[in-house]
Amino acid sequence: MRIISGKYKGKRLVAPKKLPVRPTTDMAKESLFNILRNSYYIEDLQVLDLFAGTGNISFEFASRGTKQITAVDQHMGCIKYIQKTAQELDFSIEVIKIDVYKFLERHRLQYDVIFADPPYEFTQEQFAKIPELIFENNLLLPEGTLIVEHSPQTKMDQLPYFLEDRKYGSNVFSFFGLEEED
Repeated sequence: MRIISGKYKGKRLVAPKKLPVRPTTDMAKESLFNILRNSYYIEDLQVLDLFAGTGNISFEFASRGTKQITAVDQHMGCIKYIQKTAQELDFSIEVIKIDVYKFLERHRLQYDVIFADPPYEFTQEQFAKIPELIFENNLLLPEGTLIVEHSPQTKMDQLPYFLEDRKYGSNVFSFFGLEEED
């Protein structure tokens, strides 16, 4: 895993092998950040990284200058790795150890970008619960975007607030947001 752009462009990060993760590929991550860069000033974003795993996405945002990042995961090994790496790179990332669904039910802050990368083996219902809780609890700012990473076998285009999806190899990003009123 490496940081693609920003202050630490090209820096390789090596997560412990025992972590239960599948980091987003460099190609998919680069494509995702090209999309985001065309819609937002990355430095000004408030970002929520759900199922943060190795912190790959959080570190990419931080390297590009994002100051307000919250990473959520329930695995203690992942939490410790994100905290250790963030400290080494002097990134200000708030790291929270909690089940993502419980976090979404209780949390009330709003974000510009919410990125969720749950395990690919989740059921269709588990995937659908993510945007449901986010929109039900008003966690996305009006111009904000929810991005859910999943495999091509998972279909999210029938869910409320779905905007589009983009496929990159075995990765799919489904984008959700509040439609603008005319």
